[in-house]
Amino acid sequence: MKSVLIAGFDGLQPAQVTRELMPNLAAFATEGVTFANHHSAFPTVTRLNAASIVTGRYPGGHGLAANNVVMRDFDPYRVFSALEPALAEVARKLPGQVLLAPTLGDILCHYGQEYVSVGVGTTGNAYVQNPNAELVGGATIHPEFCLPYSLHYEITSRFGPWPEEGIPNTARYSRAVDIMTKYVIGERRPVVALIWSSEPDKAQHEHGVGSEVANTAIREADQQFGRLLSWLRDTGVADETDVLVVSDHGYSTIIDTVNIEPLVRDAGFPPGSERDGVLVVPNGGSVLFYTHGKDRLTADLMAAWLMTRPWCGAIITSEAMGGIAGTLPAGLVGCEGPRVPDLAISFRWNSKPNEAGYAGHAYSSGGAPGLGQHGTMSRSEIQNVLLGRGPSFKRGVVVESPSGNVDIVPTIFRILDLPPVESIDGRVLEEALNEGPSHDSVKWSTGVHTAERVLEGGVYRQQISFSRVDSTTYIDEGHATVDLPR
Repeated sequence: MKSVLIAGFDGLQPAQVTRELMPNLAAFATEGVTFANHHSAFPTVTRLNAASIVTGRYPGGHGLAANNVVMRDFDPYRVFSALEPALAEVARKLPGQVLLAPTLGDILCHYGQEYVSVGVGTTGNAYVQNPNAELVGGATIHPEFCLPYSLHYEITSRFGPWPEEGIPNTARYSRAVDIMTKYVIGERRPVVALIWSSEPDKAQHEHGVGSEVANTAIREADQQFGRLLSWLRDTGVADETDVLVVSDHGYSTIIDTVNIEPLVRDAGFPPGSERDGVLVVPNGGSVLFYTHGKDRLTADLMAAWLMTRPWCGAIITSEAMGGIAGTLPAGLVGCEGPRVPDLAISFRWNSKPNEAGYAGHAYSSGGAPGLGQHGTMSRSEIQNVLLGRGPSFKRGVVVESPSGNVDIVPTIFRILDLPPVESIDGRVLEEALNEGPSHDSVKWSTGVHTAERVLEGGVYRQQISFSRVDSTTYIDEGHATVDLPR
């Protein structure tokens, strides 16, 4: 029986998949398919993209707008981090609505199959992998909890207490490989499984992109990935298993940090629970804004103020705001939906290399100059990793046509010969599959969305570039300039 294994590396960039840093993954890429034009979803943060990977939907469709969010249907004035305790609260108040779209676990349940994930990233990333596991089956395994919750005791009893979290987080990832091989694949044999490494994300946040610590984290994660591949080969499982390697987003180096909430308050905008107020939700390289009562006037004033800030890049607004001058619709980048923020910005960025030679610098709501961050519409963060190898994939092929994290679910269902998933944003990556068309035959186009606004004698201008294959759109980058009188 066919099966699929997804191996996620948090924050891994295509430029890091080299024989020096990752010999196992580099060899894997050479033997399979490299998707050279792969895209993260915006904002380029982990939990949102994890949800896109397991639903095939952009954030407007699956309802998780970022790592830190407001869910008005849950609590209209509460800003919270989408982690396991808070997401469990959402599940209790809104059963089945942590995500607004079915996940791999939900869909596979209908075919008598299951999805099991093992992750050592944040609890939020793990939770959104299969938030309905208690109801539909399958499992999520994490050092701090499991879904179903009763599974946590069984895992720790069999494999011992999880190692302490560290940077690099190799000890925990090694334990995850043990659990994946000996228990998940070795015993449960789910039709789809996922294993998630928290590196190089953790090391890059704390020590910077290309730092010695980050490079060590990458090398050690690659060693564990090699151990996983060896087990698949030695047990014969590789003969019937397609392996997809994916990252959630790329990375930038911080130019400077912007403590944005005090700036918003100093500009005269009250807290979001008050009339004319604004809830400010930082997400590293992006910020979400929710106005009190979805007030368009407040949103317009906020947008005009943001446009004059030297750190403000592209700005999108929800359909409910009715079109604010100088902004672009959230629907253009896949963010329009029931939980869309009223406004969202990408911090300004550039493509200059850092001291280690990795392209990409950006402003950030947290961290410190010189460290790593993500969340913007920078090409360095939107471009991420996707590789495929196994019985269903072509060999030694580089695919230049656009792809994205939203394409993983429909491609998996094609591999498994299951009916197509309805109401989905992604497409089947047929050009990478053995039975598909030539890898260089896909027709695709590019375009640019633009907007501008006159501001006290100056002009704010923004543009968002995109690629499209049929009805699936991928954001390539988004940036802005402001020309104000000196």
